[in-house]
Amino acid sequence: MGFKKLKKKKWFGIVTNIYILVLTVFVVWMAFFDTNSLLIHLELKKEIKKLEKQQEFLNEEIKKDKIIMKTLSNPKELEKFAREQYYLKKKNEEIYLIEYEDSVKTKENE
Repeated sequence: MGFKKLKKKKWFGIVTNIYILVLTVFVVWMAFFDTNSLLIHLELKKEIKKLEKQQEFLNEEIKKDKIIMKTLSNPKELEKFAREQYYLKKKNEEIYLIEYEDSVKTKENE
């Protein structure tokens, strides 16, 4: 197929149009090579979604902590929390930790 025959084809005229060539180069440049390329935008969208999920999780944790703080404003609840979580005790008081057989890790269970 000679160049003259190729030049007479309709698609060749469209592809070699200067506007189509410039538009194609522009689209390729913007999609892959520019600092604000399409690929970077996709990565940033993924990161934004990840951060939004993390924000939701942290907001839930804040709500839980606010509820805990509200309950700990009561002195009896504060004492109960301190005893259960930190094993604190009053003077002249003994604490016994009871562990059940199924809660103790042994070599056989592992």
